[in-house]
Amino acid sequence: MRILLILLLCLPGWVNAEIYQWQDANGSKHFSDRQGWGKCRNRPGTDATECPVADAKIIDIKPGYDFHKVKTVYDGDTVVLEDGRKIRLLGINTPEIQHRDNPADAGGDEAKRWLTDKLKNTKVRLEVGAEKTDKYGRTLAHLFTEKKEHINLQLVETGLAAVNIYPTELFYINELVKAQSQAEQAKRGIWGRPEYAAIPVASLSEAGHPGWTRLVGKVVNIRKTRKSIYLEFPPSEGSAFEARIESQWLDLFPDVNGYLGKTIEVRGWLNKSKGHLSMLIRHPSAIKIQ
Repeated sequence: MRILLILLLCLPGWVNAEIYQWQDANGSKHFSDRQGWGKCRNRPGTDATECPVADAKIIDIKPGYDFHKVKTVYDGDTVVLEDGRKIRLLGINTPEIQHRDNPADAGGDEAKRWLTDKLKNTKVRLEVGAEKTDKYGRTLAHLFTEKKEHINLQLVETGLAAVNIYPTELFYINELVKAQSQAEQAKRGIWGRPEYAAIPVASLSEAGHPGWTRLVGKVVNIRKTRKSIYLEFPPSEGSAFEARIESQWLDLFPDVNGYLGKTIEVRGWLNKSKGHLSMLIRHPSAIKIQ
């Protein structure tokens, strides 16, 4: 399994900053914002120490400065440019709009309307993500208007989007998480809607809960396998539930064992497998200690 250790959680003004990459003896790639430094691992007494790396190289990440006209706003976090490219906004997720036989999620139409109005009579430039495209062929990017408005961030600020971080895409994360915290405290957008209120794990039914969900419960056990770390919650009458963190992203979580015995909120999508429910947690921003 390819393990990607990313120490850079946020880099304001990243256009002028340098990011270093190196490869360890096992062939795994690592990244840092400082030349030649990485976390020591598997050395007695050095788990939290940084060690020198001699062969770190600067990687070339260049944001695009060409401006493009938006042809279609598909939904609150997806647009189509006039050149035909479909753009998925990085770092966020907005509620779904009506699609085929599926009704719109609460707030989905509102997010689409906001984005449509915001992008009228303006062009956008893209800052494309490290992965460039997703499995659907959509370009992954942060959008900026000609007035330097950061669209991804503004959707979070208005409470129309929730932060949704993938471990390889960590630029602007501090800004996004801060904006979400402020929107949540002010109960703006989705944070004031009863449809998105946190649900006690104990009240989960066997069917789970559709769409993006907030769950609250006490972590009673932490189970570790080679591929994943599982935060286990007391089983409800309907089904057992656990939150899963992939081992390859464990370096992003300061202290997983610190969740034991704590009441936490986890945010994401439920999956059902073999009679129990689980939620994949990709980044600490999806966990909130109560």
